[in-house]
Amino acid sequence: MAFSDRELLARLIMCEAGGEGDNGMRAVASVVMNRVNAPGGEYARTGQGNIRKIILQPGQFVCASETERGQYNPQNIYNMNPEAIHYAIADWAIAGNRLLGLGQALWFFNPYSPLCRDNFPSEVGYFVTRIGDHCFYNPTDAYYNT
Repeated sequence: MAFSDRELLARLIMCEAGGEGDNGMRAVASVVMNRVNAPGGEYARTGQGNIRKIILQPGQFVCASETERGQYNPQNIYNMNPEAIHYAIADWAIAGNRLLGLGQALWFFNPYSPLCRDNFPSEVGYFVTRIGDHCFYNPTDAYYNT
């Protein structure tokens, strides 16, 4: 399917953070747009300022994959039916807004525990905040050498 950037972002927001409240959804949208606008490192090279390339980059977002570990992934962006709030947050992020306190976070993940790791992934990201079930990470200087 040929979704617009706005549609892809709304679907990703719903899939990755639909149960995390407005700030959780804004945080995920902020991460995507931080990657789109990254001044260097992997996301600047692979994404080239393109929302679609960032969202669909293999191995980045579970929700952008129709299969995980060889099994069909029913919770994927193609099965989402975004509502007005998901489009509103996508528009908010595309317009250049970012969630305060998140910094330049490029990564998030759900640790399925009450604690967030200090670094993720490896030593190129450091913990900045937790919102709902997700831990968010800003890039270290080492990230820009990736």
